Amino acid sequence: MDGNTDPRWDRLIRDGMVHGSLYYDDQIFQEEIEKIWFKTWVYVGHESEVPETNDFVTKTLGPMPVLMVRDRHGEIQLLLNRCPHRGNAVCVQERGNRSRFTCPYHSWTFANSGELVNYAFPEGYAGVDKTKLGLSKVTRVESYRGFVFGSMAAEGPSLKEHLGGAIRTIDQLCDNSPTGEIEISAGFLQHRTRANWKFILENECDGYHPAFVHSSIFSVADSAIGDLYGDKAVAVTRAFGNGHTEVDPRPEFRRRDVPMSWFGTTADKLPDYTRQMNEAYGEERARQIMIDGSPHVMIFPNLFIAEIQIFVIQPVSANESIQHSTAIQFKGAPDINRRLRQQTMGSVGPAGFLLADDTEMYERNQRGLEIREPEYLFLKRGEHREKRDEDNHLIGHSTDDLPSREIWKHYRALMEAK
Repeated sequence: MDGNTDPRWDRLIRDGMVHGSLYYDDQIFQEEIEKIWFKTWVYVGHESEVPETNDFVTKTLGPMPVLMVRDRHGEIQLLLNRCPHRGNAVCVQERGNRSRFTCPYHSWTFANSGELVNYAFPEGYAGVDKTKLGLSKVTRVESYRGFVFGSMAAEGPSLKEHLGGAIRTIDQLCDNSPTGEIEISAGFLQHRTRANWKFILENECDGYHPAFVHSSIFSVADSAIGDLYGDKAVAVTRAFGNGHTEVDPRPEFRRRDVPMSWFGTTADKLPDYTRQMNEAYGEERARQIMIDGSPHVMIFPNLFIAEIQIFVIQPVSANESIQHSTAIQFKGAPDINRRLRQQTMGSVGPAGFLLADDTEMYERNQRGLEIREPEYLFLKRGEHREKRDEDNHLIGHSTDDLPSREIWKHYRALMEAK
């Protein structure tokens, strides 16, 4: 065995099996913050959330509070929400528009590009170099089609390298907008759950549970979504590498060959949107986009694009997480946007069943790990039928454990890295 290899990982992560302590051990959680959340690319927000100069929203990078700002120069900044004087938050507003932030404790004031502008009673700071006392920033910031990611690591892969093949799913989402752009403007719901963040991460592309956990909402809504997750389904799971996974229902939608079936409707019921798509892409391409629909993809470690909404995972502790959810809006398409908001409220809103169902399962899983036997969770479903697609990505049946296995493979590589 390599002398530099931590022997814990041979014990904790085996072929198709993971140790239960990975979901509840406090020390492991702290290591994850350092080796995953502060080293890889993490989704923070969308450019449309700060459309105007001096707009800001409060966000997080892992557990760390961040201000996403469009500064006075029109540039996107990710500022750490901590005054360098005594550590107080310089802003407690959820969103707004301001060119400066003033710490409420001792009135240090900062430009929205991070520089220290002034402090109260400046005569007490004679000779101090203000240029060294600005707000800290997320080390690297990049965006792709409006999705803003940050990394605290000074060096590492570019965002495009990190996203790899999963870029296709972001493109697929944006192509469903007649303008090629989406907006995040409907406001977020926050769902706190007493469960480890990795249960959520794995669940988002777990196609084995919907037929059982969500059977009530599928029956009440007379939804055909359940057909994507049966044993006869032709939908597939896919691993893009770097921990990114998807459930790809396009084979099923293409078999149906009905535009907007993915959205549970037909094109004639959204005439304005259909007209806009035809004008933007041409009838043939628009028809294919409206058949394929929006993606169902989990961008490691925290961005879940769930066809009509996005979820952002925030780790709080080894046994607590927050999901931030909102409806996706297609820029310039008001008729479908209204329905996107309504369906999001119905599925993951305060009275919705979908997220309530999942949260109940997360918390039961977390409580179940208090029972220490068996030590390992079994993730081998579908190993025998994995194969490669035309892009050399691993794929499996929509009900297989392929996404979890590939997530854990990437997780181990990050946790073992020096």
